[in-house]
Amino acid sequence: MPSSPRPSFRLISRRSAALSALLAAVVAIPLTPAASAASAASASAADARCAGMHRLRVPGAQHQVAACLDDLTTAGTVASGHTDPADWQGLHAAATRNPSGVPGIQIDGYFHDTSTFNPTHGWNHDAQFVIRLPEKWNGGLVVAGAPGNRRQYANDFTISDYVLAKGYAYASTDKGNVDAGFYHDGKRPGDAILEWYRRMTEVTVAAKATVARRYGRQPRRTYAMGISNGGQLVRWALENHPELYDGGVDSEGTYWPPGKRRNALTYLPVALREYPKYRAGGDERAHAAMLKAGFAPGSEFLWEFNYTVLWDGTQRRYREEVDPGFDGDLDAGIPYCASGTPGCDADYDYFARPKSVHDAVTRASHSGRIGKPLLTVQGTLDTLLPIEVHGDAYADAVRGQGRGALHRYYRIEGASHLDLEYDMFPDRMRPLLPCMRSAFEALERWVDGHRQPPRSATIPRQTTGDVVNTCSLSRPST
Repeated sequence: MPSSPRPSFRLISRRSAALSALLAAVVAIPLTPAASAASAASASAADARCAGMHRLRVPGAQHQVAACLDDLTTAGTVASGHTDPADWQGLHAAATRNPSGVPGIQIDGYFHDTSTFNPTHGWNHDAQFVIRLPEKWNGGLVVAGAPGNRRQYANDFTISDYVLAKGYAYASTDKGNVDAGFYHDGKRPGDAILEWYRRMTEVTVAAKATVARRYGRQPRRTYAMGISNGGQLVRWALENHPELYDGGVDSEGTYWPPGKRRNALTYLPVALREYPKYRAGGDERAHAAMLKAGFAPGSEFLWEFNYTVLWDGTQRRYREEVDPGFDGDLDAGIPYCASGTPGCDADYDYFARPKSVHDAVTRASHSGRIGKPLLTVQGTLDTLLPIEVHGDAYADAVRGQGRGALHRYYRIEGASHLDLEYDMFPDRMRPLLPCMRSAFEALERWVDGHRQPPRSATIPRQTTGDVVNTCSLSRPST
């Protein structure tokens, strides 16, 4: 759910003068016959690889720019300026290994939108997307939405690199509004989140058509993948538009149940109010209140990081999205305010708020009525989206709708919300990303009819081997 600070993105348009000077310098250097031949051969190979690139049109795109790249993975796009590393900050452990060397076409652009929160490429235009079309295509497509309030490149390291190396085409959306002020978008409370769902559908339809135009046939399989708020989009997509997908993987997705039920706005105020008391002197009543709100026993060592970095901004901004009237004329409340301060989110009581607030949440809520196979992974130590309130509750909702046969739910012991937390406490934790990737491979086998995934289970924390890059979803035999 959290956004992250981001430096200026290196933009081709902003480097035009430097590129012109560089081109002039290169042209002035006499090439040997061998070098000239090598250069011509390289250009010819690129032309062949990306033939017809500029005739590709993304349906519905108001603007687009295509590029023929030697490597669509972050190993290449960081250097070429076709991604933004700040977008993926904190989502993977430092020792994560990723594939590279996937040539193909990247299309960046945006759909029609009236909001201007996303400054990437100097476009100052929301509803931005990225579509990647590998040279060697396996017939599939993976679609993702950005986690937190990040932008369209947020899944590049965690999802895009991985699926591109397997041969999939890839598409992602910024969800239509980004960064800390996302809640300013829309006319009614809840509208910004509803736009996320619409943008997920939009980029899926557009990417399917673009893939068909590039390769001459529709994708054989289309999967949805997402982390945090991106996982929230996967759930909603499989509930509301299962006809567009063959399945999905939801990693620690946000769960919004309808009406007066526990959600992020019920436990975050408790954390903001009670954690300072617990930190100051081990107040047992404060500790008990935190556990009752939904935080997992054993996650206490992560509370300081989450209090300092995540809880406060998350509470204020998402509360502002569904209940802007709570803090009067203030915009997103008062950061780290003391309980008792008028309009302080530490005193927010979701259950006591007017029906209109609960109606806004219901509009953006999940039903659990998935129509295609879904695999969910979540860490038992998740301290931003506690597993009791999100993963466990959503699995109950799926079963309650009679869709349990389409769902597998893996509770990963020792994992939390951001894999950078593993780097902070490697002796107590494990990262979640390798389990997400294992879930995707299990989904592939399931959809293709080769093998049922392992049963839903709590997976013990792996303490030996390559913990950062491997994860088994089967419980060890005893």
